[in-house]
Amino acid sequence: MGLRDVVLFHIVAIVGLRWLLTAANLGPASVGLWLAAVLLFFVPQGMAVLELSARMPEEGGIYVWTREAFGPLHGFICGWAYWVNNLIYYPSLIVFIAGNAVLALGSAQAPVAGLEVVFGDFGQTSPWLFQVGLSLTVLWIAVGLNIVGLKSGRWVQNTGGVATWIAVGVLVALAAAALLTGRADNPLTGVSLIPDLSGANINLWSSLCFALAGLELASVMGGEVKEPSRTLPRSILMAAPMIAVIYIVGTLAVLTTSGSEEVDLIRGIVDAISETGALFGLPLTRVAAVLILLTGLGGLGAWLAGAARIPFVVGLDRYLPAALGKVHPKWQTPYVALLVQGVGATVFLLFSVLGSTIEEAYLILVDTTIIVYFIPYVYLFLAVPVLRRRASGAEQVFRIPWGGLGLWLVVIAGVGTTVVSIVLATLPGPEGGRWFFLKVGGGAVGLMVVGLVFYATAVWRQARQGANG
Repeated sequence: MGLRDVVLFHIVAIVGLRWLLTAANLGPASVGLWLAAVLLFFVPQGMAVLELSARMPEEGGIYVWTREAFGPLHGFICGWAYWVNNLIYYPSLIVFIAGNAVLALGSAQAPVAGLEVVFGDFGQTSPWLFQVGLSLTVLWIAVGLNIVGLKSGRWVQNTGGVATWIAVGVLVALAAAALLTGRADNPLTGVSLIPDLSGANINLWSSLCFALAGLELASVMGGEVKEPSRTLPRSILMAAPMIAVIYIVGTLAVLTTSGSEEVDLIRGIVDAISETGALFGLPLTRVAAVLILLTGLGGLGAWLAGAARIPFVVGLDRYLPAALGKVHPKWQTPYVALLVQGVGATVFLLFSVLGSTIEEAYLILVDTTIIVYFIPYVYLFLAVPVLRRRASGAEQVFRIPWGGLGLWLVVIAGVGTTVVSIVLATLPGPEGGRWFFLKVGGGAVGLMVVGLVFYATAVWRQARQGANG
């Protein structure tokens, strides 16, 4: 991947238009939280990844950085959490993709209307089963494209990056037109921008930080980036400001076109574009749904491609089954790791919808993902001072500015924000059911325990082999 590919990769991997909907549910006050999340989490994240990727650009990224800084056990915990969280993240993203795919096939007023043309009566009589089936279809198409390799898969990701810009551009243009013509449903005021952190609103903080996470993903694929020590830092400097602008301006646009109480977590972007477009006589429902669908597919492809490299590298270290390190003889991709991800994501998708509404299942998946995914981020921030201290002074790489003060500001802000986000993710919001905490907290703990069993078994086996010979 060249510089353009990596910049688009960052955008499509990090920017999830669904997070505009999460933020919009807090109302205009979410803009202040976005700014705080950018300052306290996104900027420290960018500084840490810039220094680490310039110093150690090889494939494996965050796993390699943690292993080199803290040893094999912590490296495994980091790598395992980074990989296994994606088994939960994919279903949450796929539920969002499938919901908008239904809109692209049907209509905004009746999400399953018209599906009998393609699927017979099944889409009408069993909409829940239809969405689950569509979700699994989307997942396995993405897995197949990434097994074939980045030469084909990267075009899905690049298309998703471009679709993100187009969707946000259309949304912002419509919001501006509505404001200028006095047709905006929710004109913003200065007072409305003051954050209200009471009750369940504070829970959204972890989701906004999670929405800004992912700058390290391209570094995981460092072996497939041209001149990674130069390309990766440059791509972050180019992509990071774009990502922050998309989130903040996009949230303002959603708020302008719909009241916060009306925002649907699955179809809100399509609703905002469709309803505002209708004010000007523009039928944009299916156009918007297709754009959101392309954006979601690009993000899914990016995370499948990047996260699969973690078990590939860890598998080579023999802490996970060696099969995860196998490369496809024709396409030279970690196909076993990709297939395992697909199977795991399928299981979590089916498990999450048992006894839950689609909305509750979506929230359970998101919060469990946040908890597990942010464990590696604690390692990410702590690895920077450790690896800098060990480096030779002659190395000419990017260093966090302002010397030791800048370094520790990054570490304290990054670790503090990450830990707070993990705690907040365990608290149920208004849509969470009575089993929300058990599903979220228990799921996260269970996943980490399984990883430690893998590690302990591998260490015991290696020790036994050493004793025998």
